[in-house]
Amino acid sequence: MSRIEHIAELERRHADLERQLEETNHHPSADSLEIAQLKRQKLLIKDELVRLRTDETLH
Repeated sequence: MSRIEHIAELERRHADLERQLEETNHHPSADSLEIAQLKRQKLLIKDELVRLRTDETLH
């Protein structure tokens, strides 16, 4: 997988997690543990995207 494909996949996963978070937050019985896990996953992906984009601009 090329770097561009990897970034695109991470962006897709980040957007999917954002949608999941929105749905979970709007559910009356939203589980705070599930919300925290989704946020953590989303943040890890965002950090990886930043790292990859920073590496890309340095090379």
